[in-house]
Amino acid sequence: MKLTELDSELEKNQLAGFWKTRVPLHASEAPYLWKWEELLDGLMKASETIGIEQAERRAIQLVSPHLPIKSPSHTLQFSFSIVNPGEVARAHRHNMAAIRFVVQGKGAYTAVDGEKFPMAEGDLILTPNWTWHDHHNESEDPIIWLDGLDGPLIRSLNVLFFEEYEKPEQPVTRETGESLSRLGFARAPKKDETHLRGVPFRYAWQDTYKALKTMSDSERDPYDGTLLRYINPATGGFTYPTMSCEIQLFKAREKTRIHRHTSTALYHVFKGRGRTAVGEGHLEWKKGDSFVVPLWQPHSHENLSDEEALLFSINDRPVMEALQLYREEAGN
Repeated sequence: MKLTELDSELEKNQLAGFWKTRVPLHASEAPYLWKWEELLDGLMKASETIGIEQAERRAIQLVSPHLPIKSPSHTLQFSFSIVNPGEVARAHRHNMAAIRFVVQGKGAYTAVDGEKFPMAEGDLILTPNWTWHDHHNESEDPIIWLDGLDGPLIRSLNVLFFEEYEKPEQPVTRETGESLSRLGFARAPKKDETHLRGVPFRYAWQDTYKALKTMSDSERDPYDGTLLRYINPATGGFTYPTMSCEIQLFKAREKTRIHRHTSTALYHVFKGRGRTAVGEGHLEWKKGDSFVVPLWQPHSHENLSDEEALLFSINDRPVMEALQLYREEAGN
């Protein structure tokens, strides 16, 4: 039998000879930057056009023009939510892990598994997978936060589940601040398997910034500046099994060295202005902008101002490390 005949016979039976296949190599992805002005304009128009009862969440997601899916990356996503005064974004849960990083406003709160977590600019609030959560704005102004989720990864595994709570709001059964008292200063007295997926928690901005400033005097990384990782307070590990949350401080005119790694990172500019060299080009950023640095792209950061710059980010390094696929390489 000729090889062409064999190939044709296999194809008719939905089979293929591996001798025709070449092992696909890593496909380089493109960086992209989203400007705050366009995003804020869209959010404000959405807040006037879409009632909170019309949508599960009033949110706008970032979409990369270089990907076949509506997402900024193939594993992680950023979206931005706005809740008007007096509104309640109804309770639900899903097995996507999610974070809320507040970028504008105060006087609101997120309820997670029976505990209220106050929201103010710079706060990070965790809603681990399959935890009930709803959002309330009790202030006189809209509040805007960044949602970081591992949705693209969960969808690619075809294990995404979602459930609405029976009422718009879940009952509050814990004292505000209980999670900090229970987990913030000591490990739980006994192991709890649910802690491995992450725990409901709030990292207050005043504590985060104080730690960053203290670290900036002596713990500068040549590739990432002063970098603080938000750890799971119950295990001491990554924020989530699928996502690491981090924040970086760059002093005036600070410039980092080039490196690359097999984890994808999504960044949001919390303060300052600068640029990030990625591959052959640069992404010029300022407060409010967001951008993606795809895996294995050489990159470095530069603060272009005489004031400090702060970048909040999420990345999928926990997944890469768990699968023994994480690599890092210094540039020239």
